[in-house]
Amino acid sequence: METLETRVPSIFIVPLMQFLVGVFLFVALLHGQRDFTVWALLVLGITIGARLWSRLSLSGIKCSLMVDKHKLFPGESFALHVSAENAKFLPVWLQMSMPVEDAFDPTSGEADFPAECGLLWYQQARFNRGLVARRRGVYRVGPAHIKVGDPFGFFPREKRTEGDIPVVVYPRLVPLKPFSLSRRDFFGVPEAKSPVQDPIYILGTRDYQHWRPARHIHWKASARHNRLQEKVFEPSEQEKVLLAVEVSQFERGNASESFERTLEVVGSLAVQFHQRGYALGLVTNGVVEGGPSILPVGTRPQQLSTILEILARLKMRANGNLADTLYRALELAWGVSCVHFSCEQDEGTLSTAQYFSHRRIPLIFVAYSSRAPWEGDGHKLGAKMYCLDEIRVEEAQNP
Repeated sequence: METLETRVPSIFIVPLMQFLVGVFLFVALLHGQRDFTVWALLVLGITIGARLWSRLSLSGIKCSLMVDKHKLFPGESFALHVSAENAKFLPVWLQMSMPVEDAFDPTSGEADFPAECGLLWYQQARFNRGLVARRRGVYRVGPAHIKVGDPFGFFPREKRTEGDIPVVVYPRLVPLKPFSLSRRDFFGVPEAKSPVQDPIYILGTRDYQHWRPARHIHWKASARHNRLQEKVFEPSEQEKVLLAVEVSQFERGNASESFERTLEVVGSLAVQFHQRGYALGLVTNGVVEGGPSILPVGTRPQQLSTILEILARLKMRANGNLADTLYRALELAWGVSCVHFSCEQDEGTLSTAQYFSHRRIPLIFVAYSSRAPWEGDGHKLGAKMYCLDEIRVEEAQNP
């Protein structure tokens, strides 16, 4: 938690000093010293008044947090807005500190949250701060820790507001080398002759033949040509990809850096496939904080963002075997291809490969380590083999 420097209090708030001032007042009254009497009464009056003021200062204090982005990528910045309101007639002094995860850096370079001010009656103050995300994960901003008290700051009272704000940081997107899957088209290759036509994709129009269904008539084109025209359909590509992430090997080897680099490639590949119009899904045997570990293959508008959020919440902690997860909880439709990510080959990856081989699902292995020790097994199982560096473009380091 970030802290602010606490004000240096007066020595007269110390109970011993207050007792001595009281003794001094008694002596001054006893000897008729008017000036010393006024000084002692003034000190005691300020001290007692500040104490009573401080006891009432917490009531009516409201604090709220807000961020302009809840989901972002590493290197992106977001703004944190803090609002403090004094909903009473009594003015107060306010000091605020904000716990911020070390995964965020301030854009201004300041280490402390600049939040200290005086609030008059029914006055509201706003504080803004820019933060930059450093690494993948799910982090929480807040709650705010505030100190309020009398205008002198003699007797501050502390209060921790309720509620915090989750911020999801996706895996960093990295450039990839050309990576493609073998085509699995249900209707055939586009623009090729096929006995089955897809009514979604229209290739063009031609003169209507009387034996063709009337629903295929293109009425606008018929009006333009002054004769009946029918639609010529194009076979559509039905590519479906399941991304599988094996976590066990990373956990056993405590390979956190390798794990993060692998998730960066998984997220970047998901974005690439989404741009091509593929149906995507994700399965992992890792623990996903506050989310599912399985996302069925689909083409929903939020499919890509859901995959990136699962990757952001994924921990380097295994929850069983990936093959058991596939057998238990996932149903795969026809035409699915799988891209499997792992650290290296072991018995778990072989059992996963056997699961896909039994269902005649094309499988591509991508491992962080070199593929040389297990390339023969991949050929035996009919799977393509890649190591991570073969599909990831290494970025130039800044001098």
